[in-house]
Amino acid sequence: MLRAYILDNQAVARNLLATVLNNGGHEVVGDGNHSATNIARMVKLQPQIICIDIGEPDKDGLALLESVREQLPKSLIFLVSAKIDAEIIQAAQSRGVVGFIVKPFNAVAVLMSIRNTILRIAKQAKSQQTPSADAKAADDDSSIDDTRTAAE
Repeated sequence: MLRAYILDNQAVARNLLATVLNNGGHEVVGDGNHSATNIARMVKLQPQIICIDIGEPDKDGLALLESVREQLPKSLIFLVSAKIDAEIIQAAQSRGVVGFIVKPFNAVAVLMSIRNTILRIAKQAKSQQTPSADAKAADDDSSIDDTRTAAE
């Protein structure tokens, strides 16, 4: 179960997404619009997942993504939107968005998007750690070979 916070200026959308996340086993620790008070509360709660609808992907919306990323660098940010195209995806990803949730909500699609994103990130993290583990194992093997050679 992951702790989630929903930022969306539409209360109905927040409530629907909260229901989907809660039914999917996540804990929605808060939700609200884009006000400074809500963003401060979100930062205080330190959610693991942030679902954010920036409204129009203009300068202000993209700045909001940057601000959230700076304040919560370890949180996974999901962009929630009714209109997602290649330009929005690229702009969002360059500002720290890791996944996308399309409106209107489909519960299965929302939960699968979150699950698949988390699995992808975990797999990337594991693959980044693996080379150093392989190198250590190779070093251990070579020291075993050195010991054998010295014993012979």
